[in-house]
Amino acid sequence: MRRVNILYIFLGILVTIVALLEGGLRYIGFGNPLLYQADGEMGYLLAPNQKVRRMNNRIWINEYSMRSDPIEKKRPENTLRILLIGDSIANGGWWTDQHETISSLLEKQLKNPKLSQYNQIQVLNASANSWGPRNQLAYLKRYGFFESQVVILLLNTDDFFSGMPNSEAVGKDINYPDHKPALAINELYRRYFPSPEPQKDNTPKPQEKDIVGINLAAIKEIYQVCQANNAQLIIAMTPLLQEVEQSSKEFQQRAKNRLMELAKTESIFYLDFLPRFKQIEPPKSIYRDRIHITPEGNKIVSKYLSEKIEKIIK
Repeated sequence: MRRVNILYIFLGILVTIVALLEGGLRYIGFGNPLLYQADGEMGYLLAPNQKVRRMNNRIWINEYSMRSDPIEKKRPENTLRILLIGDSIANGGWWTDQHETISSLLEKQLKNPKLSQYNQIQVLNASANSWGPRNQLAYLKRYGFFESQVVILLLNTDDFFSGMPNSEAVGKDINYPDHKPALAINELYRRYFPSPEPQKDNTPKPQEKDIVGINLAAIKEIYQVCQANNAQLIIAMTPLLQEVEQSSKEFQQRAKNRLMELAKTESIFYLDFLPRFKQIEPPKSIYRDRIHITPEGNKIVSKYLSEKIEKIIK
């Protein structure tokens, strides 16, 4: 009898510990990740109509899979509407609160006397982790421009080498879930104690020749679609930390030179943040890893963009 009581006590303590752990994890956002959905043309996009909190950062996704408030597709009268399209840098990820994203900061900075002719200013944020130019072009073809007068294509150096859109990671990769986990503990375990990867198919896959050229062609098509929709395109390029601390590698600089030539030929506004980031000491202070910038870095980007937009908008 005594052993049975001890067993019950042990089980009670174990259940209590598990319940407290589950509750604590859910409090900080585990068990409630942002969901993705596969798409035949875009590869994937954030599932629409989500509102979550992760590590105390608020994240909401509207009906058009944007990291923005709900919107009407038709631009309201006397409104300046700007469409920011990009990857995880534009999106901000779970590590950035909604109000500290580049789009939110830019919207605040543009609400100033220089643009007082507008009743309101909206900066829409169409983005997803690891999106490249071809994903972004597919999004624009699907949803259009929402009557935006300005489109900002926010790129980083790695985007020159992004592959063809595909949905292989959705529902398989912990970073691209398509459903909520049963338990927050389950998500924690999968994230920090992943199962051994299954044996990979070593069959050689065909490589795209001149992947930089393919992505530049997608950027050019984005520009052409902007032109057809009477939208002014701004291409903005953020560097990798390695480029700020040292310099761009030869293959990276060649890709950048090709983009600059395209921008010059087509008269596209082009902003390179590398010179500005090199002025920051130490550079690591505005990076959270090798590629993603902090909220302080977002402030620098949004300020520079607002200055350019104020010059473009009459």
